[in-house]
Amino acid sequence: MIEVTLDFMLLKRKMSSKELAEKVGITPANLSILKTGKAHGVRFDTLSKICEVLDCQPGDLLVYKKDEE
Repeated sequence: MIEVTLDFMLLKRKMSSKELAEKVGITPANLSILKTGKAHGVRFDTLSKICEVLDCQPGDLLVYKKDEE
C-alpha cells in the first residue's frame, strides 16, 4: 500500500494544509482526502505542484509499505 506522508512535510516546512491547498490550487477538502490516504490516485500535475511548493521530491511524500496479511 502507498502511505502519504504529507503531514510530516507540512510540519517540516511550517506550512498549514490550507496554505498548501491555496498555493497548489486545490480545495482543502481534496487535500484532506489526499493526506488521509483516502484518495485512489493523484494527478501528476497536482503532485508536481505540491512538490514545487514544498520544495521536495515525490518520494518525500509517498512511501510504499507492504500490506500485512
